[in-house]
Amino acid sequence: MAAPCVFCGAAGFYRFFLRSRVPLAQRQGIWKAAAAAELQTGTRSQIVRLKHVTVVTTKKNVAASRHEMYTADFIKKQLEEFNIGKRHLANMMGEDPETFSQEDIDRAIVYLFPSGLFEKRARPVMKHPDHIFPKQRAIQWGEDGRPFHFLFYTGKQSYYSLMHEAYGKLLDIEKRQNQLQAEGLDLEKTKTKDLIGSRWLIKEELEEMLVEKLSDQDYTQFIRLLERFSTLRCGAAEEEFVQRFRKSIAIQSKKQLIEPLQYDDQGMAFSRSEGKRKSAKAEVVVYERGNGKIKVNGVDYLLYFPVTQDREQLMFPFHFLDRLGKHDVNCTVSGGGRSAQAGAIRLATAKALCSFVTEDEVEWMRQAGLLTTDPRVRERKKPGQEGARRKFTWKKR
Repeated sequence: MAAPCVFCGAAGFYRFFLRSRVPLAQRQGIWKAAAAAELQTGTRSQIVRLKHVTVVTTKKNVAASRHEMYTADFIKKQLEEFNIGKRHLANMMGEDPETFSQEDIDRAIVYLFPSGLFEKRARPVMKHPDHIFPKQRAIQWGEDGRPFHFLFYTGKQSYYSLMHEAYGKLLDIEKRQNQLQAEGLDLEKTKTKDLIGSRWLIKEELEEMLVEKLSDQDYTQFIRLLERFSTLRCGAAEEEFVQRFRKSIAIQSKKQLIEPLQYDDQGMAFSRSEGKRKSAKAEVVVYERGNGKIKVNGVDYLLYFPVTQDREQLMFPFHFLDRLGKHDVNCTVSGGGRSAQAGAIRLATAKALCSFVTEDEVEWMRQAGLLTTDPRVRERKKPGQEGARRKFTWKKR
């Protein structure tokens, strides 16, 4: 009786174990399915969130890179505020608002709002709206959607239209010159352009004029085309066209003080000037006519300056102006060494020669550095050092 009971007990336990395993397996399967579903849902939410963030970031980048547009009403409002601010600023400075210029505004701001900031863009400014807000392009097409200009689809219609106009004028000039040569007329009598005191517009200024972005190659190609006008004989229309793309600059030679001519007892014109170099001081008298005799402290310069380099420094102003052997020079120099004395005489000679040359030649001398004082001096010795820069030899023991 005991054996069947044991068997029955074992069989019942086995059936109970199977019944208990089935719900457990089902529970584990349900938990795994729920976990997988939750993981899938979380992944989807993350993907959706990432997609949303990506879209927003892309929109921000697009909006930031897009050129901001300014309406006519906005510019009008900014202009009114600028005029009100200028009037208040003029009243504060006790000046007439009607004649208050931009230079007066800048000077008043520096006086009323002194700033110690090194970055100029961080300092307070007040400019006209035209200088702050960029120019806007006008509408380039009509109501039917067709562009007004035939070069619209080039992407740079203003630039290519300008190149087309410049090249057409260049061909007209060449054609006119060919006709004059065929008729045997002299071309030297035609008037040439005077480009002294001006420069070409830089790339940024040309872009502001055309309201278009240009590459370096486009800018270089346009300037080369304009430079061809300087090699040809142009009329008034072509000269006016070229001057549109040149900006006047202040000629420094006009600020140069030119000594007036003086006359001696014999009626010989001469000019007197002074020059400095380091601790040397020179006074030079250049005569209008002569045989090229140069005396330094009553001695011929070949004997006074034995070094060839010092002689070349002394004669360089005459060589630069192609006036060798045309003037007599009498120099008085003191202080410094031979090299410093040669530099002082050269500066004084160049200043004295300005009285005998034209304004263009004075400008050439200024650009060559003949009218500029050399500020270099010997650097002082530092304490704890062997020289100005040289250090003592380091010894370990």
